[in-house]
Amino acid sequence: MTRKYFGTDGVRGTVGESPMTPDFVLRLGYAAGKVLSGQSGSQGGNPSVLIGKDTRISGYMIEAALEAGFSAAGVDVLLCGPLPTPGVAYLTRALRLSAGVVISASHNPYPDNGIKFFSGDGFKLPDDTEAAIEAQMAQPMGCNQAAQLGRARRVDDAGGRYIEFCKSTFPAELDLKGMKIVVDCAHGAAYSVAPHVFHELGADVAPIGIAPDGLNINDASGATSPQALKSEVLKEEAQLGIALDGDGDRVLVVDAAGRSYDGDQLLYAIARHRAGREKLAGVAGTLMTNFAFEKAMQRLGIPFERARVGDRYVLELMRSRGWQLGGENSGHIICLDKHTTGDGIVSALQVLHAMRESGRTLAELTADLVMYPQVLVNVAVPRGFDWRSHRSIAKAQAAAEQSLNGRGRVLLRPSGTEPVLRVMVEGEPRELIQSAADSIASAVRSAAGA
Repeated sequence: MTRKYFGTDGVRGTVGESPMTPDFVLRLGYAAGKVLSGQSGSQGGNPSVLIGKDTRISGYMIEAALEAGFSAAGVDVLLCGPLPTPGVAYLTRALRLSAGVVISASHNPYPDNGIKFFSGDGFKLPDDTEAAIEAQMAQPMGCNQAAQLGRARRVDDAGGRYIEFCKSTFPAELDLKGMKIVVDCAHGAAYSVAPHVFHELGADVAPIGIAPDGLNINDASGATSPQALKSEVLKEEAQLGIALDGDGDRVLVVDAAGRSYDGDQLLYAIARHRAGREKLAGVAGTLMTNFAFEKAMQRLGIPFERARVGDRYVLELMRSRGWQLGGENSGHIICLDKHTTGDGIVSALQVLHAMRESGRTLAELTADLVMYPQVLVNVAVPRGFDWRSHRSIAKAQAAAEQSLNGRGRVLLRPSGTEPVLRVMVEGEPRELIQSAADSIASAVRSAAGA
């Protein structure tokens, strides 16, 4: 599918610039509402959607525009305020709604924002529904007559319901008593729910990143900036630190020694623990998954496949294979037996489940996963930059691959959320892969600036 507005994770951009403007969001809400109305069949009454958001100041504006668009299309709107993306997915399913909408740009800085949709089953919208919404946006916007407009109301205790759901994914016979855990909420959507989940399971929780002001989401905090978490873990002498991103769907963990664990390592801890209790049908990763993880799955006798980068593609692979586990090294981990989407809190609880049940530390659980060094360079490029058409980039990539001599791999891919080309080189020794990545990145910069 060729998308005009939808990327790999909904619609995203800098607020005030196309497409993140009030008029566009209004039309998007109306178009989505018309498509949902057409899909609602003869169930009676208006379709209903849930709208949640993170803590960006622009969320107020976007929420109001979406609400107006849905109402004009005859769709009832339920507003839950700041709530993690997976919380919206859960409530959409639990409340038997037509769709869920999240206003968030995830790990991006506050000037950006985005809109992503969930179907009534809690999964992300299928491609054909996104295509139908884009087709509807090409039509003139109208407005239902007054009697056919949608209504809006607030959802009582959305956060409390989501807290109880998260707790239900942790074994009832286990608890977190005796553990001190630092929880970094990145001043984002999880600030009022994540600390409660771990506290109510028995942990002594030291929360940070829980003072959102609309402008500080992901600012030197959270899963993309773990230094604050590392410092706090050491200061508090905590056994563990858990960092979420702005919308709460990815996680990074720090242990008592200040060592950080990415999505590959956390997924390995979960998979290894489960493999000791049951036969795993398979685990899904991405093109960015460390080669050491693939080798580790082979040792455990667990089938492994790579999807394109993006949690929607990991999920598609998992569902097509009937697998329950998958994830990305960025910290998106999907446990389909627990939830329909990546959930930072739930993923952290699965890691804690492995630790508590085995009586081992995270370092011990991942001791035999020796990661290959990876160098990732993000090169800013114009939107729509066709890097494949530049011979200078292809030449630099070929030279890098030749220098690795079969001891590593090179991957170039455009980001699905930002105007950057990601250059990844993996292998040994580190000096060699750093040089190779820098060489390719230099070629990309020259070509992009030409």
